Amino acid sequence: MKKENFKDLSTADLQERLAQMEKDYLQLKVNHSVTTIDNPAKITADRRNIARVKTELRQRELNNK
Repeated sequence: MKKENFKDLSTADLQERLAQMEKDYLQLKVNHSVTTIDNPAKITADRRNIARVKTELRQRELNNK
């Protein structure tokens, strides 16, 4: 998901999405450690998307102060 898509969402939606993304990321890492997954690049992509959401939330937090 691109950064522009995150800007359209509300803060509450971003926080919910972040929680779900982190849960999915951890499950993916566990699955990959047990058995190999089809696309290991998805781990990197998920981690970067989590960072994008966290960055957007932090920018909103700083702008509201």
